[in-house]
Amino acid sequence: MKSSRLSIRARLTLWHAGVLTLIVCAFSAGILIFVKASLFEGLDRQLRRALVTIDWVYHNEPDDIGNLASESGITLFQLTVDGKLRHQTEGWEREGLARSLRGGGSMPPESWTAWDGRHYRVQAIAEPSYTIAAAIEESARRDALWNLAAILAMGVPLAVGLAIAGGYFLAGRVLSPVGAMADKAREITADSLGERLPVGNPRDEFGRLATVFNDTLSRLNDAFDRLRRFTADASHELRTPLTAIRSVGEIALRAPLDPGKYRDVIGSMLEEVDRLTRLVDSLLLLTRADSGAARPVREVVELAGLADNVAEHLRVLAEEKQQSLNVHAAARVEALCDPAILRLGLMNLLHNAIKYTPAGGAIDIRTKATASGQPSIEVQDTGPGIPAAHHKRIFERFYRMDPDQAKDSGGAGLGLAIARWAVAANGGRIELESAEAKGSLFRIVLPGTA
Repeated sequence: MKSSRLSIRARLTLWHAGVLTLIVCAFSAGILIFVKASLFEGLDRQLRRALVTIDWVYHNEPDDIGNLASESGITLFQLTVDGKLRHQTEGWEREGLARSLRGGGSMPPESWTAWDGRHYRVQAIAEPSYTIAAAIEESARRDALWNLAAILAMGVPLAVGLAIAGGYFLAGRVLSPVGAMADKAREITADSLGERLPVGNPRDEFGRLATVFNDTLSRLNDAFDRLRRFTADASHELRTPLTAIRSVGEIALRAPLDPGKYRDVIGSMLEEVDRLTRLVDSLLLLTRADSGAARPVREVVELAGLADNVAEHLRVLAEEKQQSLNVHAAARVEALCDPAILRLGLMNLLHNAIKYTPAGGAIDIRTKATASGQPSIEVQDTGPGIPAAHHKRIFERFYRMDPDQAKDSGGAGLGLAIARWAVAANGGRIELESAEAKGSLFRIVLPGTA
């Protein structure tokens, strides 16, 4: 079974059990090695004491060499003097321990197995004139070591079972916040984006994950709110010209009219169609901007020439209201931008200034560098100004300070939104300086060519 098909809880359990099994096996092996070394070290010390005792008795009380078994408990040893056997215990001969000696010289402590399966620890020391060998049975220690190995071997499966059970329980406890988040996320729909996932501990990994999801839900909620407002506002704006067209047509059909009247009716309907067309074009432009379909192609643009072109295009509208429209360029200012998109943004700003500046007012366009050296375009008018309370929302789609005034001017509330998008698409920003009854100053700040 592939691990990817298992649940995270099962994988955590298996990893926990596997790691703990390795630790238990390594710990058990370490215990066996340590206990074995300790047991045989004890045997070797006992052998060394026996050899020292035999050597002392041989030099100081040679007649008592045969009494070592009864007096000192040394039952397995052999003494050879000048190559001749001086003394050998009965057990030494019976167990055939002489075969364990190699060449009759000194030998370190070694284990040796007799013909009957018994195990002995044997050591010999050789001097120029004599050789002493002694042995101690190690079967009891070997049995204890095997019993310990059996206990540890039986304990490993038990430890693995406990590790699996404990790992499954702990994994469930650790992953319980994920389950709670999943259950809550399953309940959240497009109509309940205001709800949030539970955050148990904001400082742990799951808490940070829930916080990120909650932030995402907040952004989605804001996006859905903007979409709902946009849809409602767009529906309202589209309904208005359609209703006007229908009303004019119904009035014209109620009674026969002379050709002049019909021409007026058709003209009124065409005006509403033109307004509807401009609104649909603006909505399509913003939709393409939101989808990323409108990609700017940046080049070096001389801002004074661009401002002159836009001003000449809209000058006829300013002249209809007896407004003065002037372009000021103190020095050559260049910016890196898409001229077509920037022209669209500047045109909407200038059109907005002409629309809301009263007859006989003045509109000035200035191209210059800011204090930080960035190229900029300023559009200043002598209109009614924008109160500070509206500065943050003035660039929102369909937002109007005075809906009745905007309706009379034929605006849909999309011009400033398009202008902000056009400037942002070129990597710039729009700044607003305005106060009520003191006119407005819109400043486009763009990236330089350096």
